[in-house]
Amino acid sequence: MHCSTTGTTLLSWGVAQINCSALLFDMDGVLIDSTPAVARVWSRWATAHGLDPVEVTLNAHGRPSMSTIREYLPNADHEKENLMVERGEIEDLDGVVPLPGALELLADLPDDRWAIVTSCTRALAEVRFRAAGLPQPRLFITASEVMHGKPHPEPYLKAAKKLGFAPEACVVVEDAPAGIRAGKSAESRVLAVRTTVDDSTLIEAGADWIVDNCSQVHAHAAGAGLSLNLEAAKILSS
Repeated sequence: MHCSTTGTTLLSWGVAQINCSALLFDMDGVLIDSTPAVARVWSRWATAHGLDPVEVTLNAHGRPSMSTIREYLPNADHEKENLMVERGEIEDLDGVVPLPGALELLADLPDDRWAIVTSCTRALAEVRFRAAGLPQPRLFITASEVMHGKPHPEPYLKAAKKLGFAPEACVVVEDAPAGIRAGKSAESRVLAVRTTVDDSTLIEAGADWIVDNCSQVHAHAAGAGLSLNLEAAKILSS
């Protein structure tokens, strides 16, 4: 399984065309901007436990909340702490909005050709989708549906299987290193958006293409699959 990009080279900048069977979207940082709410919740949690709020918030991004809690509080009641964090995130929806291009891109996709694959719980994912005003997906794969969260490939493997496609025929859309590694480990191609971290971090994690956000991604049905056009893309190859 390929999880790094040692020796990755930049092929070109410009327009890229991609053919695939389906798109597998991470949620936060790709379709939805929940950064202010996430930062507030994790900062409060970290401060309450005498931890560095900046470090904890950064480390929590793109991973199941339980993984972060276990890392920082190995001897705590993990279920109790996780419920407190989830409750805080469900209640704090101030500033939860769609990211540029998200609504337009989803509107162009057949509903059986995309899924949401997020490290949130099912309850939190549904609340954030409603708050952002995005169309509810046919398929959610959340922390509630998997045994192993990102960067393990299980979430993306399960999404591809549920949609009925081979993972290598799917394109994962991610913003976080843990999610990019999960997609690459599932043998999918990964389109990264630079909404959260810099290009060098996205490249190191294994991204195949990088764009600013979903406003640079245009999709339409093409035969039995999808055709994607990327504007101003950084195109990479190993």
